[in-house]
Amino acid sequence: MATGRIIHRFFDTSPISPSGRYLALFRLPNENRSPQPGQAGDVVLVDLSTGKERTLAQSRGWETQMGANVQWGATDADLFFNDVDPATWTPFAVHFNPATGSQRRLGGTVFTVSPDGSQLTSYNLVSSRRIQVGYGVVLPEERTPRNRGPVAHDGLFLTDVASGRSRMIASIRDIYENAVPSLKIPEAEKYEYYCFQIRWNRQGTRLMAFLRWSDPAQVGPRSGPRLLTLVTLKPDGSDIRLAVTPERYARGGHHPMWAPDGENITINLNIRDGTKDLDLVRVRYDGSDIQSLHPIGSGHPSMHPEKPFIITDAYPREPVTRGDGTAPLRLIDVRSRSEVALAQVLLSRKETPQLSSEFRIDAHPVWDRTGRFVVFNGVHDDTRAVYIADVGPYLERAMKSV
Repeated sequence: MATGRIIHRFFDTSPISPSGRYLALFRLPNENRSPQPGQAGDVVLVDLSTGKERTLAQSRGWETQMGANVQWGATDADLFFNDVDPATWTPFAVHFNPATGSQRRLGGTVFTVSPDGSQLTSYNLVSSRRIQVGYGVVLPEERTPRNRGPVAHDGLFLTDVASGRSRMIASIRDIYENAVPSLKIPEAEKYEYYCFQIRWNRQGTRLMAFLRWSDPAQVGPRSGPRLLTLVTLKPDGSDIRLAVTPERYARGGHHPMWAPDGENITINLNIRDGTKDLDLVRVRYDGSDIQSLHPIGSGHPSMHPEKPFIITDAYPREPVTRGDGTAPLRLIDVRSRSEVALAQVLLSRKETPQLSSEFRIDAHPVWDRTGRFVVFNGVHDDTRAVYIADVGPYLERAMKSV
């Protein structure tokens, strides 16, 4: 366990290094105040063989949910995170070697690293704060642009690690005009559009990302129906498909993740007419072949890299919780469509009920690369903490029981 205002990144990238020796985390400078432009938090490394912790670097490129998007590349010598140059208010990704302390500034930002570590992908981590805070980079208000209409100057970006050069692979306009099925949004020009949360499949052959939009005449992006679609595309920006259409998302859904096969996506989604309930479903990258995997969807689900299990959590107010500020760490067996709570994770600090959702604490459970360990966020002694659970022996027994 690591504790003291500390978080791991998200449910799609493991903070455990490729060798299994280190844990890369982010320490917030505080837990109950919004990040300010130029304010720094710490990139932290924990040696799992000794338990010793050290601060590798400081970053000004963070927010409360993702930290600085700290994550590993291909080896233990390849760590990536975001930072900001306060002299020019330019956000950028850092390529850092924890063993030597050497670092290199790259041309773009990072949300996720490709499976082979050679490429970074990102959306606009600055302007996307207009649609949802907590996941990007904080700059002064006058440096945080708005996207009026489906613009051509903003979209999804790829950075080549070797050269450090970044380029846009698909603009918001490209997605709007070229997606299959077509995005036909009435009065399209009246909305603001932003890309959000881009991630690779494990084969490196396809990306998924959200396109979200809001009516600036409304008070805040959550004032009306959720306006978003889940897009998949090839890394060169071609073959843009809608995995979840806006119409289906309007029924209810959240938190997609690539399945290990790289063709399908797991997601919490409403697929049953006449209810508001979410199933945990599997859907193909082009939106076809939707199948329910489990009748109770919640939290941040992801499939085991090899075995027929899904790990997920829940939000503290959902029916699967006990209503006491904890959430279950849910292990779902897709063979029997059954589940067990591996733990009850405390996700509430004393100040949490008085704070906005920007400061919520999500468990964000994630498998390590071997599928033996699960890493998740929680609370210990009224401060944010990160836990590691060894579930390998349990999974071995479960495999023999069905």
